[in-house]
Amino acid sequence: MPDPRFLQIHTLTSYTAALLNRDDSGLAKRLTYGGALRTRVSSQCLKRHWRVADDPHALHSIDGADAAFRSRELVTRKVLGGLGPDDVVQAIEPAFQKAVYGDKGTTKQSRQTLLFGAREIAWLRGEAERLVAEAEGDPKAAAKATEQWSKDFKKNIAAMREATALPGGLTAALFGRMVTSDTAANITAPVHVAHAFTVHGEESESDYFTAVDDLSEDEPGADTIQETELTSGLYYGYVVVDLPGLIANLGPAAPDLAGPVLHNLVHLIAEVSPGAKLGSTAPYGRAGLMLLEAGNRQPRSLAEAFRTPCAPDMAAATDALTGHLAALDRAYATGEERRVLSVRNVPFEAAESGTLKDLADWAASLPARLS
Repeated sequence: MPDPRFLQIHTLTSYTAALLNRDDSGLAKRLTYGGALRTRVSSQCLKRHWRVADDPHALHSIDGADAAFRSRELVTRKVLGGLGPDDVVQAIEPAFQKAVYGDKGTTKQSRQTLLFGAREIAWLRGEAERLVAEAEGDPKAAAKATEQWSKDFKKNIAAMREATALPGGLTAALFGRMVTSDTAANITAPVHVAHAFTVHGEESESDYFTAVDDLSEDEPGADTIQETELTSGLYYGYVVVDLPGLIANLGPAAPDLAGPVLHNLVHLIAEVSPGAKLGSTAPYGRAGLMLLEAGNRQPRSLAEAFRTPCAPDMAAATDALTGHLAALDRAYATGEERRVLSVRNVPFEAAESGTLKDLADWAASLPARLS
């Protein structure tokens, strides 16, 4: 088998009476596909839940997986917070805000929400501490020194990033980063995540509910009357990992991190649910089917299997997926290696069956084949 360049991960996951991902009006996100309206979960929503999951397979639990923080207040809270004296900190703050967020960075409202790694923040903090110490309590001296520091900022932070493993943290190494104020800081995402959508037409209802005032003398004592949307559905999900891209982003840490990252990512995709309204809908589900493919040809989604909506049933969806995959194999013969998990234990001629642990372990073994 040729060395795998891409790992493709396909899932079918069912959720009932949930509101997994809301739009700006509080309704479930949707898309029209094949002429039918579907319920959707955005890729941004999926990635955030995998990224912050408090789980035995959490990404942050991996040894060497440096943290990252996404905020418009990185400088205020992480870099300058707690430094003193206050007048000296105030003198250097504008330069640090502009260095990180660009020329408009002096006001919170105009800043881009940026992702910075713990090591980048530690370097910035160290620079701030040095400038404050050198100023010896003189705000004017601090401002003058910081002016010169600003001129060399991009060169110096670029040198730091080149000499540091995971400068943007594991989050940036996996899901990328865009910094409009410094294009050299951009990181290309090796993990590509599609929007998940229902393989059938939307199943939605408006849920009328009340909150009862326990101290009310009126009967029945309804104090609040509201409506929310609830949806049910069987969702097709699709993720691609560019393996050489992942290894490049992990840099010197790749031999130790690449395998565990893929192992945990497979677990998170199968087991971690997106969802709002946890207390009232318990939107927890696990993939009923997960198909992993490793190959060196350009990836391709299997979403086309569901362009014509299928029955809202795991058996029907599995048949549609396997049928479309067989058609692609006949036409393209790209020869991917495959592993599959199926809770229904459906025969899958084109893939070797296994447990979630088997699939995760197999995914973890792929990077070593590229070394």
